[in-house]
Amino acid sequence: MIVPMKKVCLMVQDSNVNDALFKLRDIGVMHLRTINVPDGNSKVLERKSKVEGALGLIGDIKIPKNKNAPAPQSGGRELRKPPIGVHRGRRSTDVYGSEEEEPYSLDAVVTSSRPYLPDLIVGIGKEKKALQDRDMFLNREISRIAAWGNFEPASIKEMESLGLPIFLYELTPDAFAAIPEDVRYVKLFENKNVVRLVVLDKEIQGITPFQLPEKSMSALIRETDEIKLDIEELDAKLKNFASRRPALIKEMANVEQDIEFETALVNMEKVDNLPAEMGLSYLTGYVPCDDIAGLKAAAGVNGWALSLIDPEDSDEAVPTKLKNPGFVNLLNPITGFLGIVPGYREMDISPWFLFFFCIFFGMIFGDAAYGLILCLIAIFGMIKTAKKGVPTALQMLLLLGIFNTAWGVLTCTWFGVEVNKVPKQLQDISLSYFSTAKTEEVLVSQNLQIFCFSLGLLQLTIAHIKGFFRNIKMLSLRFFSDLGSIAMLWGMYNVVLFLVVSNDARKIPLLPVSLYLLGGGFFLNFVFASYNGSIGKSILESFKNFISVVLGITNVFSDIMSYIRLWAVGLAGASIASTVNTMAGPMLGGFLIFAGIILLVFGHGLNLILNVLSVLVHGVRLNTLEFSSHVGLSWSGTAYKPFAQRAVK
Repeated sequence: MIVPMKKVCLMVQDSNVNDALFKLRDIGVMHLRTINVPDGNSKVLERKSKVEGALGLIGDIKIPKNKNAPAPQSGGRELRKPPIGVHRGRRSTDVYGSEEEEPYSLDAVVTSSRPYLPDLIVGIGKEKKALQDRDMFLNREISRIAAWGNFEPASIKEMESLGLPIFLYELTPDAFAAIPEDVRYVKLFENKNVVRLVVLDKEIQGITPFQLPEKSMSALIRETDEIKLDIEELDAKLKNFASRRPALIKEMANVEQDIEFETALVNMEKVDNLPAEMGLSYLTGYVPCDDIAGLKAAAGVNGWALSLIDPEDSDEAVPTKLKNPGFVNLLNPITGFLGIVPGYREMDISPWFLFFFCIFFGMIFGDAAYGLILCLIAIFGMIKTAKKGVPTALQMLLLLGIFNTAWGVLTCTWFGVEVNKVPKQLQDISLSYFSTAKTEEVLVSQNLQIFCFSLGLLQLTIAHIKGFFRNIKMLSLRFFSDLGSIAMLWGMYNVVLFLVVSNDARKIPLLPVSLYLLGGGFFLNFVFASYNGSIGKSILESFKNFISVVLGITNVFSDIMSYIRLWAVGLAGASIASTVNTMAGPMLGGFLIFAGIILLVFGHGLNLILNVLSVLVHGVRLNTLEFSSHVGLSWSGTAYKPFAQRAVK
């Protein structure tokens, strides 16, 4: 269910803006309507950049086993103090304990001479980068001058100062043949590609001499060796800082909250045409209707002016807050991962999304053994996290594993093993309609196809039933359009079975009633699909979009057909599992048994991963595209995120 919102305008005196924002953040119910963002010179954004840089430098470093090892000192390196942040009452002791524990600070407002930890790490990273750049340059120089051997550039420059200029040249054989006869040179090397000369007295006209290096090759090599040692020393310092990653992550969470505060600050709009001593500023946002009472109470205590109105129909910035039973919230890890939220004025389909997604998951994975593996992983994770609180993702994994196992039991599918080799007890508990252990394979295949199309018919019909009751509630005649869509779905369902499933093994007739349903449904859609208070205007709009309206029948056909993917993808996964078993089977009875076991583990593991990708591509698609389009859901919403003080762990 989508929670109703109120649009809020909060007005405070300019002198109390900061204090009001701190109190508003403590209340934690107002979703800010942000128009302005902190500018590029923001101290908080600068701090975020530093923390991100520090985390990037130590992110891939494994934490040393000795976590109590002393951290490296700053080595006398002077670092800038961190910018002043906007949050209050947080000292470095919040991160590390006593101030004597660390030679550096994570406090946003530095009150001592200790350097800011991100500054220290980023400084080491910059120093390392400079050394790496220098090392790269030196190696290019060594490669460039290697053919000339180890000579001292200073000696050549000294000869020039004594009036005996010397120039080095690398020429092609053709260029060498064309040099003037009066040029005095010493040829050092020649092959079919290059000629190296030492030219005396003057340069060769029109040809640039070889650029001298800044040092001899031996000196360059010595410098690269020194740089390698310096880089190793800096890497050791960064490695010691790896144990401070949790503190930096905590600092990043603090910075994110400070950015949110500054964002609220820059979105405080001043009331124009008021005397300076009466300066007022206001902030707009959205608050769930259930939380209005708390905000009103705070406004009364603090002397804030508060305006509450219903959001306009044209207001697209209204956030969406979902309030569903705890069981439905199991869907949150999936919708959160996909980043999809229904619009504020759209319909919440979370319960149906969860129900059908679980079915789709079981059909795509389609193997009871895989389901048991997922259940065991989920149970193990739940036991390990029981004290801290079981993550919703593990609960969802257990639910999906149960659906997967159930479908595998019904179809008698266990690690892709041939049905006749599956234990008799497992064959007996399978469902004959779906199990090749009890029914011919061709009929089972057709039954699965019929089930997929029936599942699609059910889900899409539910979509229009929801639309039907929504339009009834709104007293809109558009509910006739939903009835038309339901009629077309049922008519097209018979057409799909006739075209796809019907063959010599199973005859499915094309019922005349299907044509009546298609025709009647099309008529209702044509008349009422664009209804907005006037039937005439709705019909006129349909004539304007006649081609797309006619193509709507084709869309109904393709949407029902789309559910065949559940059978096809499940069949592909079963084929991969069977192929793995066939390849590994001969190895298990001889001296290659270990290779066979490795092949089984790798093959079925790969199949599990492919099934996960298939669920994300196909299982999610059927809910977010086919089902959602029939519901009229575009997932265009913005998640409700209140301006609140969040616990930093």
